[in-house]
Amino acid sequence: METGLMHGVDWVAVQTVVWTLVKILALVVPLMLAVAYLTYAERKVIGWMQVRIGPNRVGFLGLLQPIADAVKLLMKEIIIPSGASRGLFILGPILVIAPALAAWAVIPFTDTLVLADINAGLLYVMAITSMGVYGVIIAGWASNSKYAFLGAMRSAAQIISYEIAMGFALVGVLMAAQSLNLTDIVRGQSGGLHHWYIWPLFPLFVVYLVSGVAETNRLPFDVAEGESEIVAGFHVEYSGMAFAVFFLAEYANMILVSALTTLMFLGGWLSPVTFLPDGIVWWLAKTGFVLFLFLWFRATFPRYRYDQIMRLGWKVFIPITIVWIVVVGGMMQTPYAYLFH
Repeated sequence: METGLMHGVDWVAVQTVVWTLVKILALVVPLMLAVAYLTYAERKVIGWMQVRIGPNRVGFLGLLQPIADAVKLLMKEIIIPSGASRGLFILGPILVIAPALAAWAVIPFTDTLVLADINAGLLYVMAITSMGVYGVIIAGWASNSKYAFLGAMRSAAQIISYEIAMGFALVGVLMAAQSLNLTDIVRGQSGGLHHWYIWPLFPLFVVYLVSGVAETNRLPFDVAEGESEIVAGFHVEYSGMAFAVFFLAEYANMILVSALTTLMFLGGWLSPVTFLPDGIVWWLAKTGFVLFLFLWFRATFPRYRYDQIMRLGWKVFIPITIVWIVVVGGMMQTPYAYLFH
C-alpha cells in the first residue's frame, strides 16, 4: 500500500487541504476584524477632525459599534427588486469581495509569514484586483435601476482608468527590485530608511497612493456613490448582508492598497533604522499610517467632478508614470544605478 493512502483516502492530500484552510482562516478572520474596526476608526478620526466625538455609546468608548452595525445588517432582509436579474444580483457582491480577499494570499507580513510565496506575486495581485470591476458592473446592471447602472458605469470607468496609472507605477518598482516576488521587493529595500523605494520613485509613490484612493472609490473620488447626486451608486438597490458585503469589500481593498504601498515603497516589515529589529510591527504601523491618510483625505477634500477625475487619470498620472519609468531606465544605465538597489 502506498504511503499516505489508507482505505482509498489520500491522507496527505487531506492534511494539505485542511492545513491550507486553517491558514486561510488565520488570514481572513483578522482581516474581517480589521475591516470592522477600520469603520470605527474612520468615524472616530473624522469625528475628531470635525471637532465631534464620533461613536461613543455602544460598549466602552463605542468599541462595540462595528459589531452592532454588523448584527443590524445581518438581521435585515435582503430585498431583491422585482425587475432585477436574480442570479446576477446575488453574484455581484460575491464578485466584488472575492478578489479583495484572494489578493491577500501573496501579501507577505514578514520574511517568512506569507500564505503563498510565489514568484509572480505582483502580477497575481494586479490580475486578481482588476477582477473586482466585473462585480461592480454586474451589480449595477442586475439591479435594473437607472441610478445603479449610472453609478456602475462611472465606477467601472474610473477603476479601469486608474488601474493603468497604478500598473505603470508598479513597473517602476519592478525595474528597481528586478523581481515580481513581493518578498524580494521588500528585501531590495533593506539597509534603513534611505534605501526605501519611496525616495527614488517618489512621483510613482504619489501616483500609486492617489490612484489607490480612486480605485477604492473613496473621497475625493467617490462620484460613483455621490450621495448628493446619484443616491448610493451601484449598490443603491442592495440591503442587509448583500449591502454589507460591498462595504466589507471597499474596506478590505483599502487595507490591501495600504499594505501594497507599504511593501513596495515603505520597506514592508523592515525597520527604518538599522539598530531596531525588523518585524510585523513595522508592517502594521506603516499600513496603519497609509490607512490614516485615506481617512484624512476624506475629511479634508471636496468631491471631484467626474470630468476632473478622468482628466487627472489620463492627462496627468499616466504621463507622469511613463516619464518617470524612462528616467529610472536611463538612470540605471549610469553610475547612479545604485540608488535603485
